[in-house]
Amino acid sequence: MKIHNTLTKRKEDFETIEPMKVRMYVCGPTVYDFIHIGNARPMIVFDSFRRYLTFLGYDVNYVSNFTDIDDKIINRANELGIDPKDLASQYIVECKKDMEGMNIMPATTHPLATEEIDGMIDLISKLIDKGFAYVGKDGTVYYDTTKFKEYGKLSHKNLDDLQSGFRDIKVTGEEDKKTSTDFVLWKPKKEGEPYWKSPWCDGRPGWHTECCVMAPKYCKGALDIHAGGEDLVFPHHENEIAQYEPIYGAPYARYWMHNAFLNINNQKMSKSLGNFFTVRDVLSRFSGNVLRLFMLSTQYRAMLNFSFELMESSKASLTRIKNCVDNIIFTLKNKNVTVNLNSRLDNIDDFDELVVDLKTCEEFRDKEVEAFDKICEHTKIYFDKLDDDFNTADAETEIYEIVRIVNQTISEDCSIEFLNASYMILNTLLGILGIDLTKEGSDTDLDEKLIESMISERSEAKKAKDYARADEIRKKLLDMGIEIEDTRQGVKWKKV
Repeated sequence: MKIHNTLTKRKEDFETIEPMKVRMYVCGPTVYDFIHIGNARPMIVFDSFRRYLTFLGYDVNYVSNFTDIDDKIINRANELGIDPKDLASQYIVECKKDMEGMNIMPATTHPLATEEIDGMIDLISKLIDKGFAYVGKDGTVYYDTTKFKEYGKLSHKNLDDLQSGFRDIKVTGEEDKKTSTDFVLWKPKKEGEPYWKSPWCDGRPGWHTECCVMAPKYCKGALDIHAGGEDLVFPHHENEIAQYEPIYGAPYARYWMHNAFLNINNQKMSKSLGNFFTVRDVLSRFSGNVLRLFMLSTQYRAMLNFSFELMESSKASLTRIKNCVDNIIFTLKNKNVTVNLNSRLDNIDDFDELVVDLKTCEEFRDKEVEAFDKICEHTKIYFDKLDDDFNTADAETEIYEIVRIVNQTISEDCSIEFLNASYMILNTLLGILGIDLTKEGSDTDLDEKLIESMISERSEAKKAKDYARADEIRKKLLDMGIEIEDTRQGVKWKKV
């Protein structure tokens, strides 16, 4: 597998610190309101990447924090007249609801910034002792960017250019900064704000220090992967590196992965433009599966444009996939086969074994042998695309190709083995992308009694030679997405 490393600006072979173990940290949201559609992209992308790593056999320690103390939280809490802690707790609950709606797997650990203050004070103390930080007159602690010679290496920015750019935007309260690029590690409390005691003043940590403490603590050391949106490259991730590496004398993370921005109708999302959508807004109109299919339809490092028209297109694509899967299920049911809807391959070795086992399957019909070979070819390409910097866009194309092949092959005389293998492979490839068709509603069970009743009524109409009524019922079934076929064994039906 190769992934693009923001640090080196090139694709690199993926090699972990410990064999077959991945320490992965993804920056989580600041919880002061419902998460917006821009927050959803890194959540979905890196949740899917985690699923693929697990499928490849890696033991993934996936850590993603909640920033539960921040200026935005304090300001919003003051507006509402409630405690900032209560506000953050409320929106952590709401965030988890939205994550569940998007089928995001819970992290191995979801640390909270407010529960790690002691570790932050300890790190800041060490940075002061080593000469990388200094204390201002009011007790504010600053990081001295001139002392870390590699400052700017992640964002590929030159320190002199940064200082020139920041020189004119120094804000009130930062008069003690030695240089314009120095950033706050600890800030004094203001009236009515939450605070913690420290050797320098009563106050709270700076944002950049929070993740720098939580990531190595819960990942058990340096990271294999640090990920997030590209807006975090500078200054957040750059400042994390600047704090970690002088203390530990080693690289903070081997690989840095960043997803590109999401625009709304080709514009930056903004409440003033009226194009600001929360995840809750979108999930009220579309399923989490549709949102995932859309989010992964573009390679994660490319800009993604969101619109409800494009979401409708993804919904149609998902319907096409689901109809294919439903037809497999219907055909198996007509053969009196009980279908395990959760049937999927657990890992890449299972796929290789399946291919070997079924290459010489005597139960396959002639057309199924060729079809299965093509399905396996497209499945291997799917894995190749994910191995190439997690290119989910091209991987989705391979799923559509498999759907096309299955649709061309499937019939009532299909072997059980071909149907089971097709279902298992499709369910596996969808599962890696976090798409769970069982959450789309149970088309296989919901209308069965009605469908069977209508088919029975049609049969009675035909016996009574009321062909107009029989044709009317056939048309109604077709409008419901049900196609029927009269055979010697009776009436067969399937979803189309």
